[in-house]
Amino acid sequence: MASTTTAHTDAFISGFSTINISPQFVLLAVLATTTIYILSGAYYKQKLVDKDGNRIPTGPVGLPVVGSFPFLTHYPELTLDHWAKRYGPLYSVWLGNQLFVIISDPNIAKDLMVTNGAIFSSRKEMFLKSQNIFVGRGITATPYNDRWRKHRRIATLWLNKAAVEGYSEVLDYEATVLVHDLYADGKAGAIPINPQPHAGRCSLNNMLTIAFGIRTDTLDHPLVARALKLSREFMNCTGPMSNLVDFVPLLQYLPNHMTSRARKLHSDLVETYGGMIREIEVRMKRGENVPDCLVKTLLEIQEKEGLDFLDMAVLCCAFMIGGVETTASIMQWFSALIPAYPHIQQKAHEELDRVIGRNRLPTVEDEEDLPFIHAIIKEVERCHNPFWLGTPHVNTEDFTYHNQFIPKNTVLVMNTYTMHHDAQRHTNPFTFDPERYINDKTLSSESANLSNAMERDHWMFGVGRRICPGMWVAEREIFLAIARMLWAFKMEEVPGEPIDLKEYDGLSGRSPVPFRIKLTPRHEKVVEVLGL
Repeated sequence: MASTTTAHTDAFISGFSTINISPQFVLLAVLATTTIYILSGAYYKQKLVDKDGNRIPTGPVGLPVVGSFPFLTHYPELTLDHWAKRYGPLYSVWLGNQLFVIISDPNIAKDLMVTNGAIFSSRKEMFLKSQNIFVGRGITATPYNDRWRKHRRIATLWLNKAAVEGYSEVLDYEATVLVHDLYADGKAGAIPINPQPHAGRCSLNNMLTIAFGIRTDTLDHPLVARALKLSREFMNCTGPMSNLVDFVPLLQYLPNHMTSRARKLHSDLVETYGGMIREIEVRMKRGENVPDCLVKTLLEIQEKEGLDFLDMAVLCCAFMIGGVETTASIMQWFSALIPAYPHIQQKAHEELDRVIGRNRLPTVEDEEDLPFIHAIIKEVERCHNPFWLGTPHVNTEDFTYHNQFIPKNTVLVMNTYTMHHDAQRHTNPFTFDPERYINDKTLSSESANLSNAMERDHWMFGVGRRICPGMWVAEREIFLAIARMLWAFKMEEVPGEPIDLKEYDGLSGRSPVPFRIKLTPRHEKVVEVLGL
């Protein structure tokens, strides 16, 4: 981290390149904001000591007004990991006028967000994500209130375990289509391909079927490109600690690129997914037989639940963004990782041949008999969590934890990067080694409820009352896709095209930079079983 005034200034100026606000504009805004804060005393209004004299957790000293923001723009998890090693597993950071507390330890995460979940389960209404993109709605962004409870309850109707069982054949079908298309696009292994858009379409089709009762028939369908572009734009607009506009109020009143970008994204999301709701509404009024789906449910209960159009549109947007990005990213990271580990791949192939054979595809019923495949998936999720920083929580009351004061309305962020790379919990944490999970038979949805937080597999799906409601569907979708890809293909790097695993695409959700691999059918039964 920079230690001199010059280094601080250089980092400060360069940090704004990711948000497309000119340094001159920001410096003027900072000067104006500083003057306002000094005159009003607003910067110091938040109570930082409890009645017993306990202070907020220690942490880095940032710059005036903007706090530590300039050091968190590109790869914030690396900076937070550095600070965790320096300040400990619970420390504070200022971004603009907002106090953040960073959690880098599983036991602390459980103590605060599970044991004291009634206090630590709200959300800060971020200016860009909450106020402009989701306009006060959305199950991921809404504060812990009656609207959130209602939306979460409705979402759970389509995401709980029983619901997933009801449309499991959809996930099964799309996983088979994924393998079929990878075979066809790669000309049976004759040419290298980028599997990323195929993984994206697989996840997209699953969520389109669940939310709207439709699917795309080819990778070239215009909705594929549009939907994936919207999801990626959301991830690049909503990093939990990457938008200065969220934390310097004056910037929210001045024209800037990020605010314009967020408002355009809201408009594009509502036009796309809201338009699809309108189409289904028209079909239902005509008396057409619309397949069971989230939108059909929303329209049927709209009056009873007091839902307006934006409630329904934003709920569908949350399904499409959350449901596509997480699962597609894990499939993509798997495809990028596994070619570099032929010994791991060989062991997986041996397990599949022994348990499944070569005359059928693996199914969800086989997962408990495929412990090594199960372990590979958990290890991918540990090594390359799409969300190194958990969606921020907010506490609704003052709270003192082990003599460290956490004032009301503090933003708390789970630093899962540090938690996933803790050498005390994971030997050689930067090594891809599925064997570390070989005796872990739990689903991640089960592991999240273990009494010992140190035994939890990973923290990809969040924690506490705001844990991802789509865990069941995500786990099933990921297992089917990865198990079938391994059953069908030998996955190899392309000579002269090393896969860069250190680069990322995205500020909020992370997926690999584009890459190509060869997917060679493992045996002659692949064509027969896939019906090619």
